[in-house]
Amino acid sequence: MAQKEGAFYSYIAGGLGRAGGVSGSFIALAAYNAIQIGLYGLFGAVVGDFMTTKFGVEQPWWVWALSGLLVVGILGILQVDLNATVLAVLLLLECLAVVVFDVVSFGNPAGGSISFAGLDPGNLFAAGLGAVLALGIACFTGFESGAIYSEEVRDPRRTVARATYIAVAFTGGFYALSAWALTVATGPENAQTASIEAGPGVVFGTLAEHAGTTISDVAYLLFVTSVLAALLSFHNGVARYLFALGRERVLPAYLSRTGVRTGAPAAGSLTQSVLALGVVVAFVLADRHPVVDLFTWLSGVSAVGVVLLMTLTSAAVVGFFRRRPEVEVNTWQRLVAPVLATVLLFAVLVVLVVNFDALLAPGSPRYLAWLLPGVTLVAGSAGLAWGLILRANRPAVYAAVGRGVVEPTSTQEETPLTLSR
Repeated sequence: MAQKEGAFYSYIAGGLGRAGGVSGSFIALAAYNAIQIGLYGLFGAVVGDFMTTKFGVEQPWWVWALSGLLVVGILGILQVDLNATVLAVLLLLECLAVVVFDVVSFGNPAGGSISFAGLDPGNLFAAGLGAVLALGIACFTGFESGAIYSEEVRDPRRTVARATYIAVAFTGGFYALSAWALTVATGPENAQTASIEAGPGVVFGTLAEHAGTTISDVAYLLFVTSVLAALLSFHNGVARYLFALGRERVLPAYLSRTGVRTGAPAAGSLTQSVLALGVVVAFVLADRHPVVDLFTWLSGVSAVGVVLLMTLTSAAVVGFFRRRPEVEVNTWQRLVAPVLATVLLFAVLVVLVVNFDALLAPGSPRYLAWLLPGVTLVAGSAGLAWGLILRANRPAVYAAVGRGVVEPTSTQEETPLTLSR
């Protein structure tokens, strides 16, 4: 499949038909906006805590959240090279801080010896599995974002694929090692209690105790910048999805407008910032907690959306090669791997939705357990309906879905499969 702006959107359109692609794009927008906006709650809370603890400056969490939104909004309309540089520097420093924590933890294990109990797979299948899956999947949200930048690199086929494989492998290994380090530092039996009581402080408390307060403070600042980097990254991803949909006229054409000097998707960037502002203000007016509610709820919504997207994309691979029998790939690539991925991802999706209530704080309204995961279903249904409307009323636009065409024409070949018939 060709790699385009829109990533999952283009893949689904290429394998399951253009109406399916539009449905996927709406799911993607819901999922990526959810995680991006939810992170403003986390950002506001951690910055507020740091400023109060270290400098005695007390402000509501939303003051810091809106400050972060302003910074992200400005960077979002600047050129991609600047954004890439900012993200690369922050990522390097954040990884270094986590490495320091890992070294300190393994060098000072609870009980005097390193325990491997934290790596026991049997501990995974316990109460709260839905929360574990949701937040774990949310940590990987955006792993495919390299495809979104495919039109901005010289060799997208090689560069994007390599970057994606490396990102998934490194992230998975690094997360696993660091999670194990946390259980070593607290003791496996105490990890959950310590995390509930101290939150992120369990990491910085360990650093302060064994490496000094200076190291702990630097690590905390890097934690703040890591959240800011994630905000910027997801913001850019959403902006480029909006750009792709605007360019293909699936959404209003103004979304395809770019900066005159930078070439960045300025209209999409501004649109995402306005949407984020509206949601954050709504949570403030409703007096909801920035982490327990804003961050956790929207992270769960994002996780459901991303797993659904991956499931549809895996199924789309089967459809893509079914329509192109002349493409020379082996049976594993053509059929076995994508079918296996589709089945397993669908199973994860079911477990995640059924156990979604594990994400909700005690006393939360019960309807949230189906309302929140239902957001992506509503988005997908709306996208499918809109795709069918485009097919009936705007065939030239419909014919260009998933192709990155600026000015679609009615003479383009229609190659539907399941959802576009």
